[in-house]
Amino acid sequence: MVGVTTYRERARWGVWELDAALLPQAYVRLVTDAGAAAVLLPPQPGAAADEVVRRLDAVIVAGGPDVAPGLYGAARDPRTGPEAPARDAWESALLTAALRADRPLLGVCRGMQLLNVVRGGTLAQHIEGHLDAPGVFGTHEIAATPGTLLASLLPDPVAVPTHHHQAVDRLGGGLTVSARAADGTVEAVEAPGVRFALGVQWHPEQDTDLRLVRGLLAAAGDGAVGGVT
Repeated sequence: MVGVTTYRERARWGVWELDAALLPQAYVRLVTDAGAAAVLLPPQPGAAADEVVRRLDAVIVAGGPDVAPGLYGAARDPRTGPEAPARDAWESALLTAALRADRPLLGVCRGMQLLNVVRGGTLAQHIEGHLDAPGVFGTHEIAATPGTLLASLLPDPVAVPTHHHQAVDRLGGGLTVSARAADGTVEAVEAPGVRFALGVQWHPEQDTDLRLVRGLLAAAGDGAVGGVT
């Protein structure tokens, strides 16, 4: 079983308009196409994180809103989007629990940025050239750094779907940069010395390439608690 974090938003369906836990279906497809079952991990008290992680084979921290600048000691840039404190707190606890338990972990876009912050890094709150238009995914090429976990999964340059205006600035402790864009923007980070801890700045759920998630599942291997093989 692969846990995937969710949004918490006001949403409307049928005759209802209520707070809801939301996740684009593309994340579920990404996990199920790779051969695993997806379970949703909506924001909740961080005290539950260790027990939740214990019951999972792997964790995916999904993309979403900007990480609160206060988490990395920065003043708020006016171009930074609305904060999501419940997600920040819950996903920070999940990332910490997954790293502590050596549970295979994949951070997507915001998930990569929050992984960097949890490890003591900082973010650039606004960059140009990686956000074509609101609600539209762009594409650019990345090349993995030779010798990294990412390079073992994506050995050749590949075009990836992208949509972000923030990026890693100072790298968090124990992390290694494993890919950059042509303009130098950090496109992937990983934590050597653990089974699988990888963050990517792009959106693999918007593609049909399953290599990242298959690598995540392979890392679960014999340590799987929910039947991943």
